[in-house]
Amino acid sequence: MTAAESVSPFRPPPQTVEDQWLDFNGHMNMAFYNVAFDRNLDAFFRHLGIGEGYGEARRLSFFTAEVHVVYKRELPPRAPIASTIRLAGLDAKRIVMFGELHHGSEGYLSATSEQLLLHVHLDERRVVPIPDDVFATLKAEYERTAVLGRPDALGRSVMRLDPG
Repeated sequence: MTAAESVSPFRPPPQTVEDQWLDFNGHMNMAFYNVAFDRNLDAFFRHLGIGEGYGEARRLSFFTAEVHVVYKRELPPRAPIASTIRLAGLDAKRIVMFGELHHGSEGYLSATSEQLLLHVHLDERRVVPIPDDVFATLKAEYERTAVLGRPDALGRSVMRLDPG
């Protein structure tokens, strides 16, 4: 077994496509993909020790500044959702997260999400450096999954169309 085969991204608790997440096309509405990804991010932050208590104790948190979701294949009503999430980059004040949603029983990739998050002081509402202990935890997690390589969908942009 190679190093990459023995490492996996964080796997948040499974979810299910909820009835209120459906749109008039009979599948999961695009807005609720962000809800599912956000729940995964919350679970990942709790896993790393920087969840809700981090904000309460230290008055620091991460705010999402940008999100890019790529929809690959629809999720039908009540479909089980299996997810992964990992750190794809970090510096002194920012992190990039990359997540995937899969159909929980059929296994196909449904969507990917790339998120840029800023480290913010909650009282001052401004971007501040990540404390050394938290940065060390984040860096260790980043390095743990770095052997998996860069996700193919990371850094994609929306196609530009010529109106002519």
